[in-house]
Amino acid sequence: MNRLSQSKSPYLLQHQHNPVDWYPWGEEALNKAQHEDKPILVSIGYSACHWCHVMERESFEDEETADLMNAHFVCIKIDREERPDLDNIYMEALQAMGVQGGWPLNVFLMPNQKPFYGGTYFPNKQWKNLLGSIANAYKNHHGQLLESAEGFGRSIRRSELEKYGLKAAETGLEKAEIELVLDKLTAQFDLEWGGMNRKPKFPMPAIWLFVLDAALLGKDQELLEKVFFTLKKIGMGGIYDHLRGGWARYSVDGEWFAPHFEKMLYDNGQLLELYAKAYQGSGDEFFKEKVLETVDWIDAEMLQSEGGFFAAQDADSEGVEGKFYTWKYEELEAVLGEDLSWFKKLYNLKYQGNWEDGVNILFQTEPYADLAAEIGLSEKAYRERLQQIKTKLLTVRNRRIYPGLDDKVLSGWNGLAIVGLAQVFLATGSEKALSLAKKNGKFLWEKMFKGQVLYRSYKDGQAYTPAFLEDYAAVIRGYISLYQATFESDWLLKAKELTDLVLEQFYDEGDGFFFFNNPTAEKLIANKKELFDNVIPASNSIMARNLQDLGLYFYQEEYHAIAEHMLASVKRLILTEPGFLCNWASLMLHTLVPKAEVAVVGTGAIEKGKALLSSYQPNMILACSETPTNIVPLLEGKTADSEGNALIYVCFNRACQRPVAAVADAVAQFPTLV
Repeated sequence: MNRLSQSKSPYLLQHQHNPVDWYPWGEEALNKAQHEDKPILVSIGYSACHWCHVMERESFEDEETADLMNAHFVCIKIDREERPDLDNIYMEALQAMGVQGGWPLNVFLMPNQKPFYGGTYFPNKQWKNLLGSIANAYKNHHGQLLESAEGFGRSIRRSELEKYGLKAAETGLEKAEIELVLDKLTAQFDLEWGGMNRKPKFPMPAIWLFVLDAALLGKDQELLEKVFFTLKKIGMGGIYDHLRGGWARYSVDGEWFAPHFEKMLYDNGQLLELYAKAYQGSGDEFFKEKVLETVDWIDAEMLQSEGGFFAAQDADSEGVEGKFYTWKYEELEAVLGEDLSWFKKLYNLKYQGNWEDGVNILFQTEPYADLAAEIGLSEKAYRERLQQIKTKLLTVRNRRIYPGLDDKVLSGWNGLAIVGLAQVFLATGSEKALSLAKKNGKFLWEKMFKGQVLYRSYKDGQAYTPAFLEDYAAVIRGYISLYQATFESDWLLKAKELTDLVLEQFYDEGDGFFFFNNPTAEKLIANKKELFDNVIPASNSIMARNLQDLGLYFYQEEYHAIAEHMLASVKRLILTEPGFLCNWASLMLHTLVPKAEVAVVGTGAIEKGKALLSSYQPNMILACSETPTNIVPLLEGKTADSEGNALIYVCFNRACQRPVAAVADAVAQFPTLV
């Protein structure tokens, strides 16, 4: 048993019995490399990573391979979900080497932590050859490796401003710029299957949240339908778990058919938000079905006993990817009997299997209404019958061996889940969604925020690893969402407290952006800033949007100034590569079309607030109180009418409209893109 046995990370614990003498990242391993003058092998992965498991079985469990690794290297295993800061650094190094990134990520470092070579997955024979070559080069060509490492070290340490030529633009925003961004995005849409026109296909919620908001604010029905079309295709695809709810991380094809079966909390939190907003914008019951099923999945399979949410479910069970989720035709016949005749048409099931190894993935290509009409049922009756079948199949599936569970709690991913759950409550009135969100918010504050430090990870009653910007930003976003869902001011005050800590510990006054890691917490070879939105939006873009909203709630000009500077600095990038900066594009949209600052005060304020939130308004922040209060500055000085009944105040761009009593009259005062 190696040194990983003392870890809490499920991924590191998976490697504790490897014959490789693994170390976790830390002083012991780094000092050993210096003292023994050995190169460092850093291997980074995560518990739900299929090819990480394959490389472990082929190489890290092989005695001959382990002997090579132990003889010539100090071997460090890192869970990328616990240490995204290190993953960011060495992934950037790999890309600087001209290698496409991915996991497992295997990087060779000099004893001073500077990288000189790397790659992703290697078959065992190739891996052993590489180990021998690098050991030989370290002994006989040390100077060349040192020179190479210095070059990659310089590349990693370059500031984002220098690398991308960022500088604050002096001009304001124009509608034509939003139109340019939309034109560039829509040119990449897959008009047949939805999503972006590429393979493999990731849902990319930040893109669709931006396009949804732009379509609503621009009153562009054609663009809105493109968003709904994509969400229908994703929700009908094999990427969605039709029996239990929840989305897999991506589909390997262009049709959303065959997923990489791992389910990540961060994807599902964002997709809950997106689908809930789509339901509010369309009234389509299909979107409601998906969010409520996914809430049930989080409650049943991802909920930790104290209220936290687990990180991920693996793609593999019994060593086979997707085995838990797929079906042999004979199994379906045995469970469903004559019901299989219509069920197989709904999900494109075949006797010989519709996927590899003779198994079937549930994959819907036609809408319920069309299929219901074919068998003479109303859509409502068809859905009811389908629900009975799903329950029956789920009962059978639950007897199978479950995929591996990554049972650590990550604060940032939990923050994203809170946002999604709060939006589901606003869209559907689901008390389960609200209860899960509130308990999770309380858990994060009580268990993962200690001594004015938020922690990244939690397991077995212990919070560990100080949080990164990603965590602070997402938890702040979650607390803002909880305030919108409950009008309990304590959530908003928590968001502000965390924001002030971020400004104190992560903000770089030199360029006006935030470091991903707290530079004073641990000395790394580079302190990075995350700018590009990916499957999770960039931590800087989330933080900028937080500052925009909290600046309005608390009348904090400093917050506004920082957010505006950040946006101005990345504006050129947004216009050039919007597909990788869509959360920034959302900030741009909500700056061009200023957010309505809505305050409702007086008897009936909560009821009117809920009515305002029941239909999705993209550019609104809302504060409500039944009585006059100054706890939230946005409410300060606002009063009820002469009889004490609630009035709605709409302000934007530092000007207030006439107070009104009716929700419809208030919405009519909101700015639009038209």
